[in-house]
Amino acid sequence: MTIRRQLLIAGLGTVIASAAGLAHAQAGTPLKVGTDATFPPMEFVESNKRTGFDIELVEAMGKAMGRPIEWVDIDFKGLIPGLVSRRFDMAVSAIYITDERKKVVDFTEPYYAGGLVVMVKDGNGAIAKPADLAGKKVSVQVGTKSVNFLKEKYPQAQLVEVEKNQEMFNLVDIGRADACVTGKPAAYQYARTKGGLKVLPEQLTTEEYGMAVRKDLPELTKAANEALARLKADGTYAKIVAKWFPSK
Repeated sequence: MTIRRQLLIAGLGTVIASAAGLAHAQAGTPLKVGTDATFPPMEFVESNKRTGFDIELVEAMGKAMGRPIEWVDIDFKGLIPGLVSRRFDMAVSAIYITDERKKVVDFTEPYYAGGLVVMVKDGNGAIAKPADLAGKKVSVQVGTKSVNFLKEKYPQAQLVEVEKNQEMFNLVDIGRADACVTGKPAAYQYARTKGGLKVLPEQLTTEEYGMAVRKDLPELTKAANEALARLKADGTYAKIVAKWFPSK
């Protein structure tokens, strides 16, 4: 065997050993996950405890990966910057997979289908379809896709930008906004539990949620995808979906 081949084999052995060591080091190591728990039913706080579809799914994935989840609470607009600055490893908070976001972070495989919808007060005859948003006050959450989407597609809508999801809904409740644009799961959840509100049947977009991961952690993206696939195969994912979206 030539010296060159011996060195090549030795080098490959080092790489394999390093990879195995990395995987071993990660097992049992807390996985830091950023979220904005103000978006029921995806993530929210109830009785001083985080809960929701995203929360339960990530906790189950953590168990499948052998890694406890360490949650980091942060405003939605800070999720992507927080990943870039390595404040946490992954962000899960009903984040749509977009080309713009993919420039700075990686995404897992899509884990749930969503899309933007319009919510108004029940009985509001002035807004029956998305085109009716022109000239109306529309509340949106800062940092979400709703903002740029409306500016591009419905430039005549008067945007009222707020920090929290709840504020966005409240403005419609008290009449300071004619409508709000948000993700479908949260809109239907709020309309169902609050009452007096309705979601327009015509969706603005049909998109998919993904878990955002730091670009320097490709092994985490791979492990998360494998864990998600395992939960789908053993029925855990279906049970979580049925719990949080009983109509599905």
